[in-house]
Amino acid sequence: MTVRVLWILFGFFALALGSLGVVLPLLPTVPFFILAAFCFSKSSAQLHNWLLSHPTFGPIITDWQTNGAISKWSKTLATVSIIAVFFLSLILGAKPSILAIQFIVLGCVLTFIWSRPNP
Repeated sequence: MTVRVLWILFGFFALALGSLGVVLPLLPTVPFFILAAFCFSKSSAQLHNWLLSHPTFGPIITDWQTNGAISKWSKTLATVSIIAVFFLSLILGAKPSILAIQFIVLGCVLTFIWSRPNP
């Protein structure tokens, strides 16, 4: 199996995980699509261009690739989702140690997201 085929397979795997993330709340969508774009850039210009021209995800991927940027809307949506997940853990009665770990990790994620420039 050639390296090109492996990149394509990794790209489709990342695309599948990202697609699942559209309907599964704890699985991220955009990071997997960015990974798929990277894999396709190493293996297939046609697949890479297809993903970059996608009406929903293309602009997000392009913003990330060109400027490391995340739109304000995406930042807000991520923040709301992260807060909802944390409160769900509270409601479900997660152990305090788990809540503390979750709070630290999610806080780091939010710090990273909000530190990125706007497109």
